Amino acid sequence: MNSKFRLAKTISAFTNPPIICIPLFLIICLTLTWGNLWEFPALELISIVFASILPMAIILYWAKRTGNDNDISNRKDRKVPLIIGTVSYFIGFMISKFLGLNDFLTFLLLCYCINTFIVMLITTQWKISVHTTGLSGPVCALIILLGPVGALFGMIYPVLIWSRVTLKKHTMAQAITGGVFGFIMTAVEMFLFIFIFNLDVGNIYPFFHVCGFILAIVFTPVVLGIFTYINNNNSLIFFLVEIIGLCFFLAVTPIDVVIIYVATSLASILISHYAGQKFRWFNIIF
Repeated sequence: MNSKFRLAKTISAFTNPPIICIPLFLIICLTLTWGNLWEFPALELISIVFASILPMAIILYWAKRTGNDNDISNRKDRKVPLIIGTVSYFIGFMISKFLGLNDFLTFLLLCYCINTFIVMLITTQWKISVHTTGLSGPVCALIILLGPVGALFGMIYPVLIWSRVTLKKHTMAQAITGGVFGFIMTAVEMFLFIFIFNLDVGNIYPFFHVCGFILAIVFTPVVLGIFTYINNNNSLIFFLVEIIGLCFFLAVTPIDVVIIYVATSLASILISHYAGQKFRWFNIIF
């Protein structure tokens, strides 16, 4: 096992949805309770139990029962743990709602429930990446709460795409689509819930500002994904598209969005350089 494969495996392990949500939900809970820290234990307990411990226990049990690895690589074996995960998130939502806990966390759990159910439906036909979906959901929540600070976590996205493709757990399309799905669905659902139920969520970033951050994060990976599938290895065209993208962001988005676009683009280029010629993005960029 070479060093790149070991690194990809380590990244994949630490970004398993029930694992990556632990630090990300910790930041979310701290942000939500910053001026009132006595609420923090309850929020953290709900998120840890229903977004991490129960889903992880389900994954490990089901992997052992079906003879899979901890990723449950066999698409057909993913249905049951995804259904149970959906139920776990919904129970967390109901308990949080019943206890009158913070609206943002409560409805974020509902987003998790809805998105996991949709992923389960997609998985019956196509193996969309649960890893990139599991990353993009809480990162989107952090963007809504913290703007550019939360968006910095989006730089993990292209690295995770490389990891999942390198390990042959997903195709490029499956890895990229999982992240795009998670970002878009979480943003749309959270703002719909805030509007429909008039939620008390404090100071958050506006919807279109959040959309700018999301587009800045996914732009370069999506471009590289498209170039992969049309088999275009012309680096000049790639960098021309990147420059056009930069001009677009400079023209219509705040400077913090532009910075995130540049940062995520650099992360995509650097991970491609590290990956080498075996990773398809390398041949497109270099």
